[in-house]
Amino acid sequence: MSLTGGARIAPGTALLESEGLAVKISHVTKRFNPNGPDVLQDISLSVRPGEFVSLVGASGCGKSTLLNLLAGLEKPTSGEILTDGSPTLMFQEPALMPWLTAGKNVELALLLRGVPRKERKEKAQRLLSMVHLDRSYNQRPHELSGGMRQRVAIARAIAQERKVLLMDEPFAALDAITRDLIHEELSRIWKETGLTVIFVTHNVREAVRLGQRVALMSSRPGRIIQEWNVDIPEPRRLDSPPVAELARVITDELREEIRRHA
Repeated sequence: MSLTGGARIAPGTALLESEGLAVKISHVTKRFNPNGPDVLQDISLSVRPGEFVSLVGASGCGKSTLLNLLAGLEKPTSGEILTDGSPTLMFQEPALMPWLTAGKNVELALLLRGVPRKERKEKAQRLLSMVHLDRSYNQRPHELSGGMRQRVAIARAIAQERKVLLMDEPFAALDAITRDLIHEELSRIWKETGLTVIFVTHNVREAVRLGQRVALMSSRPGRIIQEWNVDIPEPRRLDSPPVAELARVITDELREEIRRHA
């Protein structure tokens, strides 16, 4: 599907398979107004199937804009984006339907996928069990804690059965202990499902704790300026020395980038 300005964004499964990739971003630039400044500039990033990539950068550098482009909610001004199917985008807020139970919220994703009615409850229950909410099928969102609501949102995202999951600061509103517990859940689910994950966060330790690779974006215009492979054995903890040390290195680079644009 060709877009204006020579840009292109489309599922590209066959081409990506030939290159061993799940996501390919090629020289993407984004501006919201034709005569306005670039929000993103000449971004290129390749992600392998089943890889977990964390994106970090200063506020306003365009991390969320990049996810919106990947999800197809925005169009690039120029460049090309190819994804293995249509990605699922998970926001900071769980965005559950308050009048539906946890189970019915998950079933909604199955309904939209065309799963027959008689199969939906069993599949939803199985997905809730995957996030350790076996007994929460009939609970409404207001009866659940923040961490439990976010786990329902993860189950709903998995219910869509797409190969690429985009996560936009999904744990920012949670307390430290709950966030740490959900990190463990997400790592386990990622390994079990083989999902390709692109994870946006302001928390550098979180990026290192979860990711196989961390990409640092510059301040506006947003560009990928440095990447680190996270060669730290699992299981990881936020407070473990290797995680803290790599996070310190990345944070130092982030601070320098912010100073350059102050």
